[in-house]
Amino acid sequence: MKTKEDFQNGQLLLIDKPLEWSSFQAVNSIKWGIRKKFDLKKIKVGHAGTLDPLATGLLLVCTGKFTKKISELQGMPKEYTGTIVLGASTPSYDLETPIDQTFPIAHITEAMITQAATSFTGEITQTPPLFSALKKEGKRLYTYARKGMDVTVAPRKITIHEFEVTSINLPNVDFRVVCSKGTYIRSLAHDFGKKLASGGHLSALKRTKIGDYNVDNAVTPAYFQEKVLGKSPNS
Repeated sequence: MKTKEDFQNGQLLLIDKPLEWSSFQAVNSIKWGIRKKFDLKKIKVGHAGTLDPLATGLLLVCTGKFTKKISELQGMPKEYTGTIVLGASTPSYDLETPIDQTFPIAHITEAMITQAATSFTGEITQTPPLFSALKKEGKRLYTYARKGMDVTVAPRKITIHEFEVTSINLPNVDFRVVCSKGTYIRSLAHDFGKKLASGGHLSALKRTKIGDYNVDNAVTPAYFQEKVLGKSPNS
């Protein structure tokens, strides 16, 4: 069982973020659990890379003195698996918002899909989604998006180390991607659809690795509360 000093001196926790939880909710759950368990007024807890609420998977959570390692952890390559739905787009590039446009997919072949994935490998320019937590003039981009305001989002250079198509069952395309910090897989799904003269959006996403850290070794927030902190789920 971990002690108060363990968490204050620094722990790197591998958390498997549940679907529909925000990264903030996951971190807050860990933070409040530690504070309550050890009757602490405060303790530093932070994560090394946001996951959207509709994404699941690996969240690296640092406590105490290990929060100083967050920027270093954020720079490591990340691996994701997920599903792109071709033939339709959404304003958020995922299922957070409803479909706003539909496109033909009859012309799309497996060879075209494989070739499109190859074309996105390496250093590419990507425009982040308007529905994101990036800031412009002091406000989160999603604040503008939800008000229907049209703002310009600056493109950025990112690197796709690997883009593997793992299954094709149109309109669904399953994939595995290894990418650099700052990559938006939602934008990749959107751009992938455009590359195929169609549309595309993300229907599922899981972060499986950050550097050498693997989601297979991660625990849910509920497991952390019950098994690591030794608390009953309702305490």
